[in-house]
Amino acid sequence: MAKKAAETVYAAQYLGCGTFIISKPKRKKHKLRQLRLKSPNGGMRK
Repeated sequence: MAKKAAETVYAAQYLGCGTFIISKPKRKKHKLRQLRLKSPNGGMRK
């Protein structure tokens, strides 16, 4: 039922010399569908 903590939060991996790899969780399918239904032409300008 619950996802692993590593999948549900942002994670930063330090590579050295001030370099990080930042990963974020993917958007869930049902949330993405709701967003598209709410604003079908979000990328358009007037």
